[in-house]
Amino acid sequence: MKILGVDIGGTFTDIYLIDNETGEQTIHKVSTTPEDPSEGALTGIREICEMTGTEPVEVDYVLHGTTIATNAVLEHDGVVTGMITTENYRDVVHIGRHQRPQNYSIQQDIPWQKNPLVRRRHRKGVPERVTADGQVALALDEDAVAERAAELREEGVESVAVSFLFSYLNDEHERRTKEIVEEVHPDAYVTTSSEVYPQFREFERFTTTAMNAFIGPKVVEYISRFKRELEAFGVNADLHVMQSNGGIATEDMVKQTAVTLLLSGPAAGILGGKWRGDANPVDDSGTNVITLDMGGTSADIGIVSGGEIVEANVRETQIGGYPVMIPMIDIETIGAGGGSIAYLDEVGAFRVGPKSAGAVPGPVAYKRGGTDPTVTDAHVTLGRIRPEFFLGGEMDLSTDEPREVVRERLAEPLGMDTMEAALGVLQIVNNSMANAIRSKTIQKGRDPKKFALVSFGGAGPMHAADIARELDIPRTLIPASPGVLSAIGLSTTDLQYDQIATEFSMLADLDRETLQTDYDDLVERVRTRLRADGVSDDDIELELTADCRYQGQGYELNVVVGDGERVSPVERVRETFDEIHRSEFGHNFPENPVELVNERVTAYGRLPSSKLVPIPEAEGEVADLALFTEDVYFSVDGEARSFETPFVERATLGAGHEIDGPVIIGEKDSTTIVPPDFSARVLEYGDIELAPRE
Repeated sequence: MKILGVDIGGTFTDIYLIDNETGEQTIHKVSTTPEDPSEGALTGIREICEMTGTEPVEVDYVLHGTTIATNAVLEHDGVVTGMITTENYRDVVHIGRHQRPQNYSIQQDIPWQKNPLVRRRHRKGVPERVTADGQVALALDEDAVAERAAELREEGVESVAVSFLFSYLNDEHERRTKEIVEEVHPDAYVTTSSEVYPQFREFERFTTTAMNAFIGPKVVEYISRFKRELEAFGVNADLHVMQSNGGIATEDMVKQTAVTLLLSGPAAGILGGKWRGDANPVDDSGTNVITLDMGGTSADIGIVSGGEIVEANVRETQIGGYPVMIPMIDIETIGAGGGSIAYLDEVGAFRVGPKSAGAVPGPVAYKRGGTDPTVTDAHVTLGRIRPEFFLGGEMDLSTDEPREVVRERLAEPLGMDTMEAALGVLQIVNNSMANAIRSKTIQKGRDPKKFALVSFGGAGPMHAADIARELDIPRTLIPASPGVLSAIGLSTTDLQYDQIATEFSMLADLDRETLQTDYDDLVERVRTRLRADGVSDDDIELELTADCRYQGQGYELNVVVGDGERVSPVERVRETFDEIHRSEFGHNFPENPVELVNERVTAYGRLPSSKLVPIPEAEGEVADLALFTEDVYFSVDGEARSFETPFVERATLGAGHEIDGPVIIGEKDSTTIVPPDFSARVLEYGDIELAPRE
């Protein structure tokens, strides 16, 4: 079985092909094509098939991670969107809640007001009303719906969000409204809040639905075009796309709920990082890793604690300042990548990022018209990136121009030596990433010393040791093929669907059988979805959870309430909630009543996955494997010092090889830097373990 993974980044598009029968794995990188990301992806797919002698029809699965949804939101580049909602409630998506992004600022931009997903003139109210217990108090005025749909059609609206009060309890009116809109405006993309995420809190639910409508047509057009081009090339395999929750979804499902793709790309990287952490455990206490995915434009940080990927609290999830009420992996993204531009601001302060040179024009070293010094240019200046090592020597890399631009733009204005200025660029970007990791560890009560750092992406292995030193992280892993780990991560997960039902009940008033009846309905819904995707019941795994809170609280915690399809006794659910509350906040209230707010079922449909392949045992001394030796600059006690540094091709290293820094380990997709105060050891499956030298 052959699996093809495609991950599109800001600078490079990563391609991964594995043959599970032979264990053969091939990686490939091509430049991203910003105007049409699918163009670069198709180029890479054609090239990797040619490299491996694979006929397109031999590909069994295509797994894809994309930033098309994220970019549409961040760049405010969706379609003209309309909304049909309960009469007199069209301003819910404008007013929001009493919390503002910056509570004490009198001058701030409110994202959903400055750049509304649906402009007020396109928000239409219709008579209808469902009460808080799900009963119809006012029947839907179908004639009014038809009139509003016609108005939206005449106004040039391309997509319509349907969001009614209490539709999470009774979606009858939303379903009928969708039918009418599709009849009156057949060219429109129509989405309802009850099919996107039927949960209480109308502002977040309305906004999530509006975002789905805003980006939906672009996602549909992109996925459809990508699928057509794959078929034109001869790849007839089903297309599966990574979701924000870390699961894979089918082509049809992501077209319906495009908003689930908002963290499609970064999520795959965290899955890959967990996969490598699982393969190299310290003990049997469960995988504890911090994942750092540093590419060309950004760095993404995720946490795996006790073997479980940490998910974001649904009430805290947001993209570009807009609340998004869907399951998401907890990811911190900052503007720190190889293409991040270093500059002096208007008051002369030394800055790096978040603006990036991207794929075009890219860093100065790429010779594509870039004129601003970047993180990559700083590495080139310091001698750490060599043309013969970069992308396997396939890219014509300049070494003199980066050094000159660092000198002119940074060193001379600051009165610094060129090498000191280049090291300063790296120090600033490293501090930014270290601070982002602190926000996900120390500020959340997690000690980074108890975690391993898994660093990947095209630039991650060049910064891993410095960040580990900054945070006193004792163990760092550089995965095999780190530059394409996000593409590999796509092939380590399964189909995943979530179902939710809001059910306000005091836990003490429930019994096990009543709870079981509620969950049986949700289980059947997710099973139906997976069966439609061709997954047999034997390949389905279920996770039953609930959002609970102490009576009177305004936030919830997610609690596991069952094993397989069976719910636990209510008393055990209560105990689990108290334990989680203490773990999260340092205290709990065992005497206080607990309220169950939402019932959730997550279903996993097993897919073929990548297999770990051991590498050959070490042969010979590392010193004899060096291709060449060059002077490379490192920071020692705050000063730039030159070290005679061997450059080693990673493919020549075997399991068991040990290396003392400084050394540069090169491969096609990335470069690993082992500083003078670190050592490296090659592990069974090709991962490199970095640790401070004793």
